[in-house]
Amino acid sequence: MSRVSVPCHVKGTVALQVGDVRTSQGRPGVLVIDVTFPSVAPFELQEIMFKNYYTAFLSIRVRQHTSPHTPAKWVTCLRDYCLMPDPHSEDGAQEYVSLFKHQMLCDMARVLELRLILRQPSPLWLSFTVEELQIYQQGSKSPSMTFPKWLSHPVPCEQPAPLIEGLPDPSRVSSEVQQMWALTEMIRASHTSTRIGRFDVDGCYDLNLLSYT
Repeated sequence: MSRVSVPCHVKGTVALQVGDVRTSQGRPGVLVIDVTFPSVAPFELQEIMFKNYYTAFLSIRVRQHTSPHTPAKWVTCLRDYCLMPDPHSEDGAQEYVSLFKHQMLCDMARVLELRLILRQPSPLWLSFTVEELQIYQQGSKSPSMTFPKWLSHPVPCEQPAPLIEGLPDPSRVSSEVQQMWALTEMIRASHTSTRIGRFDVDGCYDLNLLSYT
């Protein structure tokens, strides 16, 4: 499936203070990044890609258009996705991450806005964010890779002319092969039955079929 980059506007980071997060003032453990799409109509989100920078957990909310008479609503589609498995090491701290729509908790159609909620509960990493954020929507479907009709069911005007005179008719090859196979089985069965109790070409009994006492 093809994907198309969606032009977006990433707003400034907003810091939130959460009760159980104890960090230095001005660097709380929760950050919020809002993303808008001013030049795009409601679209189906296919993929979110970014480079992590010491963010431990990520939650994503989207504002979706429902109907002309109903206001758009916010829905949580990803909750506390772990970006750093070990808070005491830097594993995953600066890696590229791709999140696809099948990983989300809700349908990703008719998206209007995106909200990233970044959380870092460890006081070891006071500075954290996400960088190089890219949003992709589902592109047009690729054309189906099917064989041309003339390869399986050629019409008379499309049938290629034989290169050599005397080639068998392709439409009869399958039936003739089946007839040949059936004839071979009949000959094999009749040949086995005719050998019982008869002399072979050397004038001796077939020791595999008869025995003497």
